[in-house]
Amino acid sequence: MTATMNEIEMLRDALGLLKDREQVAERLLDSSAKHSFDPDKELDWDAPFEEGKWFWPPELVSLYDTPMWQRMSEEQRIQLSRHESAALASLGIWFEIILMQLLIRHIYDRPTTSAHVRYALTEIADECRHSMMFARLIQKSDVPAYPVTRLHHNLGRLFKTISTTPGSFTATLLGEEILDWMQRLTFPDERVQPLVRGVTRIHVVEEARHVRYAREELRRQMVTAPRWEAEYTRLVSGEFARIFSIAFINPKVYSDVGLDRREAVAQVKASGHRREVMQTGAKRLTDFLDDIGVLRGVGRKLWQSSGLLA
Repeated sequence: MTATMNEIEMLRDALGLLKDREQVAERLLDSSAKHSFDPDKELDWDAPFEEGKWFWPPELVSLYDTPMWQRMSEEQRIQLSRHESAALASLGIWFEIILMQLLIRHIYDRPTTSAHVRYALTEIADECRHSMMFARLIQKSDVPAYPVTRLHHNLGRLFKTISTTPGSFTATLLGEEILDWMQRLTFPDERVQPLVRGVTRIHVVEEARHVRYAREELRRQMVTAPRWEAEYTRLVSGEFARIFSIAFINPKVYSDVGLDRREAVAQVKASGHRREVMQTGAKRLTDFLDDIGVLRGVGRKLWQSSGLLA
């Protein structure tokens, strides 16, 4: 039986009382009105890249602190950061297209005049701009786009079809929070190209609202979902975490900068630094998911096999 609004307002989870859905959305709409950006106008797309500057902080480049990294020249390291920045932008576009479809599905049966639906539409508009911004950055960087593999592309299609609503919001947070952590380190870093810093600054400001919306809705969904749906969500989100961690960097970047692809992949997998980066980037999210009951059973084991959870 579906809980009424009054019943939901009185429900709580490990983090406390659930907040009113409409009040949350109204605050997010107000923030959107004050702090939204048009990347085409905000960023200087015509300025040339600066010589010797990175396209991603070196500590966040996948091969950092590996034997292969030690053998690479500074120029080759910067080139790898250029290609990995494009790979992450490509991953972001793939993910945001999935997210937009999940949000449309979420609001399909909901009152179109509600603040909750209006904010979802606002977020979709944000994600459209972000995807175009990422695509323009790839083109400006003069490197290939790095689409996910055909397998992962089709698994994304399957996930959009079979995901539960709480599963959709768990996946939303997975895609947003790890990249958000990395981008919060990127936009103030003066070693990084100004355009890349500008792109990450816009994304961080607007994604903060998306994370808040997803977290609040996921809490509500996990409290009200029937047991089968909660268990299914744990399993599917764990599998999506495993897929996402594999897709995070496209191995083609290594051969494109003149490295042995197989050796590079092996060294990244063996890298304690890389494992720490990924787990640190995911920790705020995994702590939250643990608190609200997502990381349990087989799903938890899948999260651990992804390398995102110790």
